[in-house]
This record gives sequence, structure tokens and C-alpha cells, in this order.
Amino acid sequence: MLFEKLYEDNYKIVYGYLFSLSKNETITEDLTSQTFLKAFSKISEFKGESKISTWLCQIAKNEYLQYLRRQKTEPIDEYTDILLTDQIEDIVQDKSISIVIHKILHDLEEPYKEVFILKVFAELSYKDIACILDKTETWARVTYYRARIKIIERLGGKNEK
Repeated sequence: MLFEKLYEDNYKIVYGYLFSLSKNETITEDLTSQTFLKAFSKISEFKGESKISTWLCQIAKNEYLQYLRRQKTEPIDEYTDILLTDQIEDIVQDKSISIVIHKILHDLEEPYKEVFILKVFAELSYKDIACILDKTETWARVTYYRARIKIIERLGGKNEK
């Protein structure tokens, strides 16, 4: 019963997230199934520190990364695909990806570096970022978007959304 509820409430979110990464229905269906099987076997480890959908997407991302490793796909594509999704706040929890992003951030020019750090690592709203930097909320949104694009470009990705 618990598994059915978990599955029904979160299937579309997990499927959509995985499809945005793989761009392939068959792979997405397989990875979605694997995600829910793993989640069900590890449900006792869920501490409730995040939304269950966030936890499931983290499992899904790990399943996707394992799939890529099995396929021997170049990891730069995996980073770019993940950065292009709206899950950037979640991916920095993965240490290997976080280290790559931190290296890029070290050389990123201001104000992009500061806005990205405030948004992703400090988890501040655009309104709060604007207040701190004495700018408008629109400026904060645009600067954050441009920072993401610069990071993607430095990872070797294309400037697309």
C-alpha cells in the first residue's frame, strides 16, 4: 500500500526528471522502475529532511549516472544535461559534480559567481539576493541564469535551454 501511494504520487515527477536527462522513453521507463524499486528498498533511510520527490529524484539521478557509467558515456554530457534541468540545487549534493562546479566557480567572474553561490549553496531567494547586492529581483534572476549558462559553457556544453 505504501509503495503504491509513493509510486502514484511521484511517478510523473521522477519520469519527467529522468526523461529530461536521457531524452529516451525506453531508458526513462527502465530507470524510473529501478528508481522506485531502490526507493522502496531504502525507504527506511528517508529521514524527511527534504521532500520525498527530491529524495526520489536524487535516487533517479544516481540511477542515471550508473546507467551512463555502464554505457561508458563521456561524463561532461551528463553534467551538462543535469545543469540544463531545473534540478541544479539537487545536483550539488553529489560530491563529484559539486567538485567540478566549485572548480569552475573559482574562476567565474563576479557577479555571476556570487549570485550562483547565494542561490544554490545558500539557498536564498532572488528577492533576498537582490536585497543583499542592492539590485532588482529581475537582475538577480538574469544574473543567475547567465551564471548557469557560463558554467555549462565551461563544462563544454551548448548554450541552450
